[in-house]
Amino acid sequence: MSGAVVQVTGELVANRRVGAYHHLTVVAPGVAEPAAPGQFVALAVGGPTSANLLRRCFSLHRVKPSGTYGGTVDVVIAAHGPGTQWLTALRPHDAVDVVGPLGRPFPLPSESVPCVLVGGGYGSAPLFWLAETLRERGCHVEMVLGAASEDRLFGVVEGRRAADAVHVTTDDGSAGRKGWVSDVLGEVVERTGAAVVYACGPMAMLRSVTEVAQAHGAVAQVAVEESMACGIGVCMTCVLPVTGSDGLTRMVRSCVEGPVFRGDRVRWDAIGGGITRVPDDAVGAPRPGGH
Repeated sequence: MSGAVVQVTGELVANRRVGAYHHLTVVAPGVAEPAAPGQFVALAVGGPTSANLLRRCFSLHRVKPSGTYGGTVDVVIAAHGPGTQWLTALRPHDAVDVVGPLGRPFPLPSESVPCVLVGGGYGSAPLFWLAETLRERGCHVEMVLGAASEDRLFGVVEGRRAADAVHVTTDDGSAGRKGWVSDVLGEVVERTGAAVVYACGPMAMLRSVTEVAQAHGAVAQVAVEESMACGIGVCMTCVLPVTGSDGLTRMVRSCVEGPVFRGDRVRWDAIGGGITRVPDDAVGAPRPGGH
């Protein structure tokens, strides 16, 4: 993890509906200041009598180290289960228990190289801050934003402010080009001569982005979406098979060693259907006939 991790009782400043999602701004002193694009926060859910014991983890959309209320963090939430529904029902001035900033951020190129940023659904949340950071370093930045349908896209207008160009795809053709982000990514990488492709979104999308990037000679840096129950490396629910520089595959914790990994190091062959298995050749994997 990068920088100091703190736990604070924050205060909700705003809860805005954006398409199919909720955009929350929380005062969280000590979290915003050391944060970098690609890191995340873990939010407690439920009141004192709630059965929701596990935190919910969300990528940092934006941070403001100082302001009217102090340092603030922004997250984007899709209300699926009881935990996220509880969070999206919060009102201004409600208390929010925040742990962060967590995880390893997106690595930034040492030179001014063209970059393509790819987001799936609200997985695009951390990419706008990243786009601005890259452009400040002199990089040409283009974005590819995709989703199942127009209401599931996030940040198209914001992307046009943050990046040099934005390309939109939807599965049903309700906005932009009909198809997947991988259908247009190759041509964008080829035209821009991108050296790095950054991506955040569903695991299947990250796999296809990695394959397209590799085919065009670019390095993929992907922020994985693994379920994280604690966010601090204790519970082991977010382990993922990743090949190290020594060529050996190890089960590593996405919340601590990630969530950003080089796409070509992730063992996508062991991930699918919502299940991550331990490859037979991983360090410590069970052997036939016993452990």
